[in-house]
Amino acid sequence: MTEKRSFDAIFVGGGVIGLSCAWRAARRGARVAVLDQAEPPAGATRVAAGMLAPVGELAFGEPALLEMTLASAALYPDFVAELEAATGETTGYARQGALHIALDRDEAAELRRVHDLQRSLGLEAEWLPPRRCRELEPGLTPSFNGGVHAAGEAAVDPRALTRALLAALGSEGADVQTEDGVQAVTEVGSEPEGPAHAMVRTGTEVVAGLYEGERLAGVRTAAGEEFRADVVVLAAGAWSGRADWLPEHARPSVRPVKGQVIELRSRDGAPPCERIVASERVYLVPRDDGRLIVGATSEEQGFDTAVTAGGVHELLREAYRLLPDVAEMELVDSMAGLRPGTPDNVPLIGPGAIEGLVLATGHYRNGILLAPLTADAIAAVLASEPLPEAAAPAHPARLSLVAQRANKDKRTAENPRESPASPEAPDRAAELAARGAALAEAAEAAERAAEESR
Repeated sequence: MTEKRSFDAIFVGGGVIGLSCAWRAARRGARVAVLDQAEPPAGATRVAAGMLAPVGELAFGEPALLEMTLASAALYPDFVAELEAATGETTGYARQGALHIALDRDEAAELRRVHDLQRSLGLEAEWLPPRRCRELEPGLTPSFNGGVHAAGEAAVDPRALTRALLAALGSEGADVQTEDGVQAVTEVGSEPEGPAHAMVRTGTEVVAGLYEGERLAGVRTAAGEEFRADVVVLAAGAWSGRADWLPEHARPSVRPVKGQVIELRSRDGAPPCERIVASERVYLVPRDDGRLIVGATSEEQGFDTAVTAGGVHELLREAYRLLPDVAEMELVDSMAGLRPGTPDNVPLIGPGAIEGLVLATGHYRNGILLAPLTADAIAAVLASEPLPEAAAPAHPARLSLVAQRANKDKRTAENPRESPASPEAPDRAAELAARGAALAEAAEAAERAAEESR
């Protein structure tokens, strides 16, 4: 017999993004269900290093993404404080700063170029000579060409963050049902403050959408259960683009990007560095318990998640070039995950292509960092409020507008005398595209100014 349940929102995907969004929605009184094939932490969440580094990860030509990452980083202290207060769980959040090292002259030239851009945007970043870098991190390699210190950068432990989010959902009345049975988490944290209720179901594959006319009204699982809701939120990470239970035109433009990571552990329990340390090819993120996360490769290999000897060798080699003490550390684990990439590296947050579908996916390298901002944005959308200004660049309509403009330009080039067609995209999408273009022009101007000042 088919079991049927009703919620205000169903979240397909139980990584940090899906859990954060579900928790925020539940806090605002929504009845939510989180469905995932795996048991959290899984997917990209399980292998993520947890860097919260919008300044150090700055890239040319991505002004909209920078705006979002800075906004979300500013939300993190209150986000984790609320989680930890509600549950008694720790998240491993620490604002220890980051040190980006140039190992040779070529890397120094590129790092100075990035630093010029950072300064032109008013970001907190200081160029340091080798001696000053070594004062901050005595274990650095003896020979290098300087570095950039971003004192405000932070990190969080994604696995600990996942445990805290599950416990926080428990404070809203949730049960976590795994393949082995039901584990109630309602005893963790405070009692629910209102009528909100939440459910997290793992080992659950969504195989079909349920429709009322053209509106997506729920999902059906491989076990035959039906879950109905006003909204279905797709938060399935790299698998979002393969959600074949959605019509083809509604599947988001998300692709998997493989990343291999290794986990080391200090034999004396002390981490080999106090802050995030990174070079052009690798980053090292210390944990308080003596572990060191070393990442990450970036490979266009489809859905392959095999750990390779070459990937592990590359990470160990580059980590040793940066911090020689890693040679004496224990190799604890090696793993590979799939980042959800989009055509412009900006996530998809907001209404999907069909009624009843909302997207919270495509966060690529910034899923952990963008979790607070994404959660607030999705909670607002579910409450029929406008997408928050800070999340506006991630509106999914932007991609369809870009495609429309490209087609229009092509038609104009082929038929110069053809009169311009009336806009087909929603007004909101047009506003977002215009804003993104303005940000891109500002970034290009800043880059030109940086080049001229050198």
